[in-house]
Amino acid sequence: MERIEQHGRARTGKGREWAAYALAGAVFAYAVARYARSPAKAYGTLAYLYLFEPRNSPGCYLATMQVTIDKNSGYCFGVEFAIQMAEDELNSGAETLYCLGDIVHNRMEVERLNKQGLRVIDREQLGTLHDCKVLIRAHGEPPETYQLALQNNLELIDASCPVVLKLQNRVKHAFDATTRDNGQIVLYGQPGHAEVIGLAGQTRNQAIIVMHEADLDQIDFTRPVTLFSQTTKSTAGFYKMKALIEDRIAAAGGELESFDANDSICRQVSNREPQLARFAQEHDVILFVSGRKSSNGKALFTVVNAVNSRSYFIENENELQEEWFVNAASVGICGATSTPLWLMRQVQERVEGIGVAV
Repeated sequence: MERIEQHGRARTGKGREWAAYALAGAVFAYAVARYARSPAKAYGTLAYLYLFEPRNSPGCYLATMQVTIDKNSGYCFGVEFAIQMAEDELNSGAETLYCLGDIVHNRMEVERLNKQGLRVIDREQLGTLHDCKVLIRAHGEPPETYQLALQNNLELIDASCPVVLKLQNRVKHAFDATTRDNGQIVLYGQPGHAEVIGLAGQTRNQAIIVMHEADLDQIDFTRPVTLFSQTTKSTAGFYKMKALIEDRIAAAGGELESFDANDSICRQVSNREPQLARFAQEHDVILFVSGRKSSNGKALFTVVNAVNSRSYFIENENELQEEWFVNAASVGICGATSTPLWLMRQVQERVEGIGVAV
């Protein structure tokens, strides 16, 4: 009997179980009808179908793949908090709630909330709004957004992640201190990312944003450098960037004592990396469910792909391909901090369907 592991609990595929029993009954009825006067032949026919014609055997209709959703995947605290605030506001009677940018980098979830009345706007549209409610998502915002809200009488529903808010405060204090010492603030993160925009705003947009080694050419290595990271970047990427900066400082004749590297990656995010690596090793096939715009999703997929070559990045169940599951006994489903559990469950249900031979 097929058993599916979900959130640490096993559940039985009832639908396919009854379908198998029904098929077995039909095969047996056929054998009895054909050999009504010879029960031995009837039982012999049924045994033959089971043993020598596996494609006709009811057993082949039972999925042989074990499908497991990673219990550590799904929304981080900040994203879950923002979505809950949006739903609470919409359920309180508000017909429309504006959100500055996608509330989460997952198209399926954005579409779900749009049906409830959440309207996504950009910064240019924000400047045209007056006397209404606007949600600040978990990524946080620069000071200019709050100034504009005061000018346009906007009520802000601030769902900024506490981890991001704390980092914004650290960056601002570091900027004030380094300005006195002719230093530089360097942010390891994705240019244009909402969180990076909010962090750079704490430095009056004077922070140097680096993502690749070539971006380091913007830094004057003879001056003090203070490094921070976007909270959702990979720890491996951050420490690689830290080592590259140290090499550049040494090559420029600078002083390493003037380099202050701050690992500001959210631990709820970074702790998922080793957990995901173990999870990926435990399964034949890995389905990583994430929005393609998710920075965290891209980072975490590299983790699973590094340990399991049969890893596939998908946005939803419609992207599944049956050939991925050939000779697979177990399938693991995981996702980014922006991946809703309901979406991973939909993927699980589709995979269970693929596992049934026809």
